[in-house]
Amino acid sequence: MSAAGVRQPLRPSLAARVNVGADTWSVIWSLVHRVLVVNLGLAITNLPLLVALAVVAQPWRYPVFFGLLTVGVGPAVAAAFGYLRQAEDDDRAPVREYFRAYRRNFAAATRRWSVATALVAVLVTDIVWLHDAGPAAVLVPLLVVTAVVVLAATVLLLALVELAPGLGVRAAVRTAIWSAVRRTPLSLLSLVVLLAALLSVNQAPLLALSTLPGCALLVVWVNSRAALAHVTTSTS
Repeated sequence: MSAAGVRQPLRPSLAARVNVGADTWSVIWSLVHRVLVVNLGLAITNLPLLVALAVVAQPWRYPVFFGLLTVGVGPAVAAAFGYLRQAEDDDRAPVREYFRAYRRNFAAATRRWSVATALVAVLVTDIVWLHDAGPAAVLVPLLVVTAVVVLAATVLLLALVELAPGLGVRAAVRTAIWSAVRRTPLSLLSLVVLLAALLSVNQAPLLALSTLPGCALLVVWVNSRAALAHVTTSTS
């Protein structure tokens, strides 16, 4: 048997592995479209913060100034969740859907994000002050765990703005904390993804900002929907 005769049967299987079906390409481009829209929306709604970060070399030296600028992050994330929810029904949802979600969720998301940001700032300040304070340092692990729970619950609170807009503030807070603790693996995964995106943006701002925020929020949105499935099922 010739060598050519041995190679010929392998060609169809190789082509089958290389070729990608139309449905697969549609899914890929749909995901790319969602990521690009979310990145664009985040960049526009947080433009003052991005400009300040580009100008100031050591932003941690100006906590009040940058703390005020980060207030816009909450409604921008809630708008991203709203857009991603809309994109589940429309694979190529236009950019205007992001800004509609931004207007719709702005007030509730801003209130929840502002309170959570202030609470995390207090916890971080306490951790910094107490970590070398002798006997008081035993409180640091408790404060760290509390800060992690607050961050995880805040992400779910922003998702609830879109998933359960009629839910009261107290009920939303209880639901977010309970879901964050009950679905700890999902909560930790969301925080790790967000932290990785932030660190990448710090290392390569232009490249990371153009790709990672949308990818990270897409993962966080899927995790949040799974963690809050019991809420959306009961309210639907």
